[in-house]
Amino acid sequence: MKQTSNQQDYEACIDVLNNLQSNAQYIKLKSQSTNSRYSNQLTEVKKYLCRTGLSMSKLDELSVIHVAGTKGKGTTCAFSEQILREHGYKTGFFSSPHLLEVRERIRINGTPISKDEFTKFFWKVYTSLDQQKSDETDMPLYFRFLTIMAFNVFIEKKVDVAIIEVGIGGEYDCTNILRKVPVVGITSLGVDHTSLLGSTIESIAWNKAGIMKEGCRAFTVPQSEAAMNVLKQRSIEKKVVCQLDIIDNLQFKFPANTLCPVHILNLNASLAVALCQTWLSISIFLLQSTTIMR
Repeated sequence: MKQTSNQQDYEACIDVLNNLQSNAQYIKLKSQSTNSRYSNQLTEVKKYLCRTGLSMSKLDELSVIHVAGTKGKGTTCAFSEQILREHGYKTGFFSSPHLLEVRERIRINGTPISKDEFTKFFWKVYTSLDQQKSDETDMPLYFRFLTIMAFNVFIEKKVDVAIIEVGIGGEYDCTNILRKVPVVGITSLGVDHTSLLGSTIESIAWNKAGIMKEGCRAFTVPQSEAAMNVLKQRSIEKKVVCQLDIIDNLQFKFPANTLCPVHILNLNASLAVALCQTWLSISIFLLQSTTIMR
């Protein structure tokens, strides 16, 4: 079957995307110490974002629900997106990994952006970055690129809310360039990515809690005592509003043949409800305040 021009364009950008992590970039990255590698990541992502023409101040205009955790963050984000979409809000959703196609990671109103849209935004972002690079290694790697691209999509599409799933950890994850986040969620924590986040539940909790921002509302599910102590301390350090909220485990009806245990779905859905209720309250308050000022 003969491929269309649009299909060829889409496949071409996928090939370029898959090759972003070249050998030269990988060697350069591995030559850095673990600490410097990840502490520098956010600075680099901000630099690349600005090169695409999207300033940090413009990114601040994006209203976000940011979710980190070890287990259930994808499900929690999906529930949150659907709840707000059903309430009539235009949603953006950035998640990882994808199942079939990379464009699944960037969704508008619950639907992956089309191949044409993906191609358009890909080349727009890639061309801007490629034209301003200082050398062949001066390009964002795969996940960083997709994060930057997703932010460009959500800003241009003027979504009402963007639900952003953290990639790995939180403190140094490239999604954490976000500065103004009204609502943050931390799902169930466990030991994962120990080479990056540390080998103890305390170090992992510290890292995941890094997405908390001053003035935000932060929610979590019941955790182990060790993890909860760290999350609470981090919420104080980050100056979140009302410190840390531990959600009530609500009961929902799910299909009997669901693959995920119902008690896990209940936990994730309960967190999603808390995140959405809070986001709605904040959004309505801001809308009313703006109306009064006018």
